[in-house]
Amino acid sequence: MSMCIRIPMSMRRGETLDWDNRHIYPFSAIVGQERMTRALILNAISPSIGGLLIRGEKGTAKSTAVRALAAVLPEIEIVSDCPFNCDPRDIERMCPECRAKARRGILLPAARRKIKVVDLPLGATEDMVVGSLDLEYAVKKGKRRFTPGLLAEAHRGILYIDEVNLLNDHIVDVILDAAAMGLNIVEREGVSFIHHSKFILVGTMNPEEGELRPQLLDRFGICLEIEGIKEPKKRLEVAKLRESFDKDPHKFIAAYKSRQDRLSKKITDARERISHIKIPDEMIRLCSKLALDAFVAGHRADIIMRKVAVTIACSEGRQEVTVDDVSEAADLVLFHRTRQFSPPPQQREEEKEEHQEEPPDGEREPEKEEEKPENRKQQQIEGREDEKEGEEKEKEESEKSMTGTPMLETVFPIGDSFMVKRIQTETDRILRKGSGRRSRTRTSSKAGRYVMSTMSRKTNDLALDATLRAAAPYQRQRRRQNVAIAIEESDVREKIREKRIGNFIVFVVDASGSMGAGKRMIETKGAIFSLLLDAYQKRDKVAMVAFKGDRAEIILPPTSSIELAHKLLEELPTGGKTPLCHGISLGYQIIQSNFRKDPNIYPLMVLISDGKANVSQYGGKPFPEAMEVAEELRDDPRVNTVVVDVEKSGLISFGLAHQLSIRMGARYFRIEDLKADTLVDVLREDLLV
Repeated sequence: MSMCIRIPMSMRRGETLDWDNRHIYPFSAIVGQERMTRALILNAISPSIGGLLIRGEKGTAKSTAVRALAAVLPEIEIVSDCPFNCDPRDIERMCPECRAKARRGILLPAARRKIKVVDLPLGATEDMVVGSLDLEYAVKKGKRRFTPGLLAEAHRGILYIDEVNLLNDHIVDVILDAAAMGLNIVEREGVSFIHHSKFILVGTMNPEEGELRPQLLDRFGICLEIEGIKEPKKRLEVAKLRESFDKDPHKFIAAYKSRQDRLSKKITDARERISHIKIPDEMIRLCSKLALDAFVAGHRADIIMRKVAVTIACSEGRQEVTVDDVSEAADLVLFHRTRQFSPPPQQREEEKEEHQEEPPDGEREPEKEEEKPENRKQQQIEGREDEKEGEEKEKEESEKSMTGTPMLETVFPIGDSFMVKRIQTETDRILRKGSGRRSRTRTSSKAGRYVMSTMSRKTNDLALDATLRAAAPYQRQRRRQNVAIAIEESDVREKIREKRIGNFIVFVVDASGSMGAGKRMIETKGAIFSLLLDAYQKRDKVAMVAFKGDRAEIILPPTSSIELAHKLLEELPTGGKTPLCHGISLGYQIIQSNFRKDPNIYPLMVLISDGKANVSQYGGKPFPEAMEVAEELRDDPRVNTVVVDVEKSGLISFGLAHQLSIRMGARYFRIEDLKADTLVDVLREDLLV
């Protein structure tokens, strides 16, 4: 039986409400939410700030303020009937169709209208957001045509996402990418299409209904938290104003018209002046210092803080950015990016020395005399002797650990962090849900990259190209019923999609006495912290097991909190025997337990150890027991494993961690191999994936 595929418009595009035909509460009449209205105006002046996220309890005028902002913004000129809202005076930023007409000398019909507020529904699919192939047109005409999505409709307007924390992560990612670049790049279903998509992004959320993932939170330029008004007089004023508006909207809006006009002119003038605002070098340095003091990740905070400070100065009519502008910008930009880490030990010591009072002049130590050649020679001899003593001490401590001699526990500081080389896991055929940036996986949803097609009908995600290829050889035998191609049920193919998700990473950390030799634990903690930061950026969930003494224990249950992981890692003591077998077993138990809760997890166990073991779990020899547990992990195809060998290369080298990695079927790294020191190494690693 032949069939013709029709896709309803409601499925292809989201609904844009016609707010021009409704009465909008005046923006200048909003009372008690000055920080929110201020942040909205800053984004209206400079959309490149990256959007605004408003966190607050229900009934705090979040949605009202967004609707009201659109009403106060100046009108824009558009090409009539263009779905991309092209500016008839800007040929370079037109859609391909309008640009082609303009270059052929065709006069484009123009019209003026108010800025739109495009609402993104919670159930939005990727097709609705970025646009897709017009299937109905393709089947009828046998040609490809792009159907614009919400990002096209929001161009030069406001994209409003209510309850953004309840939206699928991959949809939020697409929107934030478009907001940052000002472009929507579509590569799917045989369609390659690029169009401009510059809009004011505003998201609102109620924290009581769940938090937004930290990785997505960071992508919003400004974030602020608001709450209901506490003052009785202002609450009474709000109630009276709303009552007046509801009784006679026309009269109420007319009363605020002059204020609205002044605000609209202020925004228009600021947009024209913003490119002429100067920011001194000392203000740029201040932005970077404030970002460093807040322990932010990456450089986004520095860049956005500078943009916000420039916009604040412009909105106040100043020609140059001041300290007050930077201070206000920091309050808006760092609120959702601050990470409460304690400073590194070295920094704490330096600060302590700086704050110590200088002794009186009579008690000051005499300045060191200039070093003589014989002194330098003596220091070199002493340095070699110290190095030799260090090797002998490491050998002695290692032998104590292997023989089970008790050692006192020591808390070592966290070493310097570094950029971690890419740790890539293999793609399997398991269908998973979720989001992230580390590993590729098959997905049963309509999100992800289209990699191949299948005859199996499960997701109702039509693979048009494969369907047309399957139907093409039979067109002469089939009757055509006013369609370009006659398609039978047996021709229909569905897409197999692939996307990146985060891993569930279980760190199994050796905290025994042998790790204290030669400051090995300092480097190990630095490596673990670097891996934790990498896991945070890739949207992984992490857990941590530490083994020392006579047993292993879970020191960090599964979490996405990098702050909590850092705190526990900093306080982790080192000392005692090495129950390696119990550590690996406990890490595997955590993975199995989480498999029962969520079969979609993509687990990765990272064992960080020198491989030495001297505590038995089952009554046998310690290291052979650990090898047997490692073999169990190798036989479980669901679990990926990595071994990081922290043993120092030198006079004593047992190579036990490498033997363990072979038995486990794990990827093997030495601790220094994790560091991505050069761009060449990074590119080489990426090309091997």
